Amino acid sequence: MKAPTSIAIMGDGQMGLVLSSLLAQKGGYDVRMWGHDPRTLAQLAQTRASSRLKGFTLPDDVRVVPDAGEALEGSELIVAASPTQFLRPVWEGFDGLVPGGVGVVSVAKGLEIGSELRPTQVLREVIGDDPDRAPRSIGTLSGPTIAAEMAHCLPATIVSASDDEKFAQSVQRTFTTTWMRVYTSTDPLGVELAGAVKNVIAIAAGILDGLQAGYNAKSALLARGLAEIARLGSAMGAQSETFWGLAGAGDLATTCFSPEGRNRTCGEALGKGESLDDYIERTHSVVEGVSTTKSVVTIAKRYKVDMPITQAVHAVLYEGLDPIEAIAKLMNRPATSETGSQG
Repeated sequence: MKAPTSIAIMGDGQMGLVLSSLLAQKGGYDVRMWGHDPRTLAQLAQTRASSRLKGFTLPDDVRVVPDAGEALEGSELIVAASPTQFLRPVWEGFDGLVPGGVGVVSVAKGLEIGSELRPTQVLREVIGDDPDRAPRSIGTLSGPTIAAEMAHCLPATIVSASDDEKFAQSVQRTFTTTWMRVYTSTDPLGVELAGAVKNVIAIAAGILDGLQAGYNAKSALLARGLAEIARLGSAMGAQSETFWGLAGAGDLATTCFSPEGRNRTCGEALGKGESLDDYIERTHSVVEGVSTTKSVVTIAKRYKVDMPITQAVHAVLYEGLDPIEAIAKLMNRPATSETGSQG
């Protein structure tokens, strides 16, 4: 598969910013960035800075383009960098603009409320390619990648996953640098599921931080949380090894321990007694795990998978359960085997 040289970054959030910068630093790419808010985009074009990523400077080689059609025209690779819950409306606005046959790689982590679709499934549904033609290559980039660290080119790893192995390898070559190591996977289901559900577990980890429950409790939470993710993935047909790799255990650990993690930080606020509504209003942040929790509970019921930590987070977020009571309920569940099918 020919390596792309013209790349459209559709979304000016944290991952869109750092991946644009990465490509500009490598050189040899025509990088165009588009965002949904014209005022924010105009400020980015003028100042090369973004309030979404403190201390970051967008390289001059990245063209900030306010017109989606101009950003997409002639592109050889498209990066879908909108949050999961905004992915459908944003891409519906690209109707007739997405070049035929051009591969799309998503960096969103979450599940769409209502449909419970993964980001790549949403993209394929919205783009609606001609069924009589070969299917467009679509993949995902996911892993332990805190944007604030990537902005400073600190060592990082990520997984390029797609049903089309050659496309995954092409994306791998595109985003590999001296400080970013990219691995490939043919399990986009597992990679996307891990990236979505780990945000739910990160909220629980933050709650423990807010309650000052200690590292013993937090480490146990990560281990049992990963077991929940793997159980659900196995029931859905994902590859079990995916959950013990970078996209699973690696991303989960980073999200739960990093002070930069929005989901963990949200959970910490809840653990300290702040309401969810007050926290969201105060931060104006997109906390993917909050909406993803609803979808994961729905899917777990559908596949008859026991996910007690996820259920506890759902109860705290949407049923008014006190975080302290949620922990008590988890600790007092019936004793079971660590390797059993139940939590």
